[in-house]
Amino acid sequence: MKKIGIIRCQQTEDMCPGSTCFKVAAGGKLAFAEYGECEIVGFITCGGCPGKRSVPRAKMLIERGAEIIAFASCIIKGTPIGFPCPNAEMMKKSIQKKVGEDIIILDYTH
Repeated sequence: MKKIGIIRCQQTEDMCPGSTCFKVAAGGKLAFAEYGECEIVGFITCGGCPGKRSVPRAKMLIERGAEIIAFASCIIKGTPIGFPCPNAEMMKKSIQKKVGEDIIILDYTH
């Protein structure tokens, strides 16, 4: 079972409890279909715009066992507010650079 760390948008945390992210990860659905049932080891925000805190937070998730870092759909797709994060690609590149190529980064959850 793969261990997942999910990073979500801080601006949507008061509108979404993350239940669909938990559901699809546990069931191995949608973004997690390739990995089967997954265990979430942490669910944390990006730290707010422009997402600079996402890098140390991703590292912290990995230190707690995450093998995969997934950006919650609120970051890339903009759900539920319909506004994708303008800093998503920079966050992804910065995280990948810091944690290395061995860690998988998923662009969305559902």
